[in-house]
Amino acid sequence: MDFQSLKNMDVTGKTVLLRADLNVPAKDGVITDTTRIDRLKPTIDFLTKNGAKTLVLSHFGRPKGVTPEFSLEFMLPTLEKSWGTKVGFAKDCIGAPAEQAAAALQNGQVTLLENVRFHPEEEKNDPAFTKQLAALGEIYCNDAFSAAHRAHASTEGLAHHLPACAGMLMEAELNALNAALENPARPVLALVGGAKVSTKLSVLHNLVKKVDYLLLGGGMANTFMYALGMEVGKSLCEKDMADEAKAIMATAKAANCEIILPIDRVTITEFRENAPFEIYAAADMPAEREAVDAGPATVEKIREVLAECKTVLWNGPLGVFEVKPFDNGTNGAAQAVAEFTKAGKIVSVAGGGDTVSALEQAGCIEDFTYVSSAGGAFLEWMEGKPLPGVEALSSQKKAA
Repeated sequence: MDFQSLKNMDVTGKTVLLRADLNVPAKDGVITDTTRIDRLKPTIDFLTKNGAKTLVLSHFGRPKGVTPEFSLEFMLPTLEKSWGTKVGFAKDCIGAPAEQAAAALQNGQVTLLENVRFHPEEEKNDPAFTKQLAALGEIYCNDAFSAAHRAHASTEGLAHHLPACAGMLMEAELNALNAALENPARPVLALVGGAKVSTKLSVLHNLVKKVDYLLLGGGMANTFMYALGMEVGKSLCEKDMADEAKAIMATAKAANCEIILPIDRVTITEFRENAPFEIYAAADMPAEREAVDAGPATVEKIREVLAECKTVLWNGPLGVFEVKPFDNGTNGAAQAVAEFTKAGKIVSVAGGGDTVSALEQAGCIEDFTYVSSAGGAFLEWMEGKPLPGVEALSSQKKAA
């Protein structure tokens, strides 16, 4: 991953097109999670302090043409509060409104351009649309790793028209991911949870070739247990994926990766908050019960494996963490990873939507080495897929 860093660019007096990801959760016109906005502050600080004229590009939602409810204008107060600077607004990202906004910018000022997805040409990576965007600026800075898996005009196309660089957030993401999977300190443990094997097939096939231990949790662990002939009761299980699970286990064996499945399960007969539960050894799971979390022996096993490892990669919860007390397995594992990280014994990198929520709930998100706010891009990186937004930055650096 050879890319130019924003920190090495001379931005003074230059108009910088900053691709941010402001596709944040919002309800009734109120942003409910400002994480992605807050994480852009180091880049905004660098640009404003170094006298750049910053035009911010982003998408929001999936509008079909110009759709008022998907306008970015409502975000301005939140952006100004988070970034500590005034933010202007242009009612389009191309044409007269954008051109006038760009011309009016002074050194150190920031203006947000309207939702790039109001133009269908954005998602088509249309060359003419990309040229219209490029004409607004002199430098392209991509700070939207969470949108880097999309080959759109503002995430990929612009890098071929202007001197391009990675923003602070993009750089931090790429460095963290490289340290976790491409060039990690070994042994490496990957903790992968979630409901379905089918959604993470490519991830698992790639991981077993790159890590030393793969610990599975959540519904996908049931599918592997079923493939091994174990009782899974009424638990969530993709029985039609048993052959795929066997194939992954065979690949893991050939790659000398040890797959670890839950040792014990927290089980219920009725799914609700604070439902009565019983813990069974995985081999003794009753057919009439449903597993909803990893048990304490499994958490202890995770601790034992962590003691041998130098790097941990985490994606997905180990149980139904949204419903108490079935968050205990995920919380216990997260706290163990945080403890080893704080002690300087491991590098820990986590990512994916549910993962971030689970780590926040466990109260230890700040103690991980790095937590990615990306969802799809993080998963595609774990699959080993090239990310167009990153590839474009790398190819331009090579061309230079």
